[in-house]
Order: sequence, then C-alpha cells, then structure tokens
Amino acid sequence: MRTVVVTGASSGVGLAAAEQFAAQGDQVVVVGRDEARLDAAVARVRAAGGGREPGRFRADFERLADVRDLAGWLLDGYPAIDVLANNAGGMVGEYRRTVDGFEATMQSNHLAPFLLTTLLRERLAGARLVATASRVHTQGRPDPGDFTGGPDGFRWGRAYGAAKSANILFAAEAARRWPDVTSVSFHPGVVRTNFGEGPVRLVYRFAPFLTTPEKAGALLVWLATTPATAAVGGLTNGGYYVGHKVTTPAPHAADPAAAATLWDASAAAVGG
Repeated sequence: MRTVVVTGASSGVGLAAAEQFAAQGDQVVVVGRDEARLDAAVARVRAAGGGREPGRFRADFERLADVRDLAGWLLDGYPAIDVLANNAGGMVGEYRRTVDGFEATMQSNHLAPFLLTTLLRERLAGARLVATASRVHTQGRPDPGDFTGGPDGFRWGRAYGAAKSANILFAAEAARRWPDVTSVSFHPGVVRTNFGEGPVRLVYRFAPFLTTPEKAGALLVWLATTPATAAVGGLTNGGYYVGHKVTTPAPHAADPAAAATLWDASAAAVGG
C-alpha cells in the first residue's frame, strides 16, 4: 500500500485526487486549511477507500509554523511517503503579507510547499512529487531577491503567475538535485472549483467550459502513478505537463540557472 500525501485536499482538484487515490487502495493523508471542509473531505476519502481511515492534518500554508508542524507529524507517523502532491495554494485577490513576512500568493503556492518538501526529504527516496502549476505561469516570474513585495503595483494575476512559475522551476530543480525522486509539475486545466478570492472565485465557480475537479484529479493521479522511464512511454523527470503531454513552459520557467537561484533563495528565506 502506498502512502500518498495530498495538500489542498479539502476541496477541488486535491479532494478529487485524494478520493481517486483512496479508491485505488492507497493510504491517503488529507491536508487542508479549513476545519469544516477538511472534516467533510476526510469523510469522502474514507468512503472512497471502502472505510479505510485517511490521515488528516489541518495546516494553513500562510503560516510556516503550520508547515513545520505538518512535516513533523508526517515524519513521526509515516516511515515512507510514496507520493507528495503539492496542490495547496490559490490566488490572492489583493496584497497581503503573511505572519512570516512574505507576500501571501508566493508563500502559499511556493515557499510553503518548498519548505514541506525539503523537510520531508528523508522520507522521499524513490517517491513521486507532483506540483499543481498553471498555464498562468506565463503571466509572471518570481523574483528570488524579493518574496515580500508590497501593495504598490500589486496585480493578483502577475503574482499568481510568478508563483506558478516557481512551482515549475522547483519541480525541475528537484529532479536535478534529487535523482532518486521523480518530480513533475502540471497544468490542471481551468477547473470549476471553490478557488481564489472575490471576483476570481466567481469565475472559477460559474464560467462555462471549465474542467471538472474529477478530470483534473485524474490527471494528478496519472502523473503520480505512471512509470517514470520516459524511454518506455513514462514520465519525463522534471517535466511540465499539459494534459498527458510534457510541454515546454515559458522561457523564464524553463531556465536551469533561474531554477537553481530560486531554490537557494527559497531555502534561505524559509530556513529549512
């Protein structure tokens, strides 16, 4: 039985994927921010797994102390983690600085999952890392010299694009630094879900022609379970996927030097 940790699993893509993992017989750990939604998600994952009790942990990724608590709990309770789905995050409608001193979009989408993954490194030998990125990465690039920014000139789309670029760069750099880990990122489609804040949330709930969470969740599961040898039709380690095809991201998200710089700056920022 595999152990699968899904962050942002209390709704949307993460919940759909967690249910599908459970239905396959995996031991799923459900991580979410909101207590009530997390309880409801655990009940759904339990039912999908035929009554198998999932792990449950509440963590707000805008608080790095919560991320460290989550990592400690996982290290204490699970001798191996076979899949880590870094799915938590979202759009922030206006500038907000976290208690840790970082812009909220960058922290919740990149710095927090970066910290979680590096803290869990000892449990990830032979594991699969899957990061939920976005085609919106084309709209922004991370600044390794400034993860804080400020309200002047803040644009939620650009901030989200920068964070999603960071996801792609991190997945690719993890593949280079940790050859025993298969690490990929993906665009889930524009998913109908309870996502973002204010007007952004209305778009993701009611706009036509959106992808269902179940379809996007199935893609996440496919990325987590497909053989890792590209030569026999498996995954490309470090690749960015749109659908089932590895795709070249925007140039600023495909630069190994930028990825290495971002990694080192992220490690310095969160303190490991």
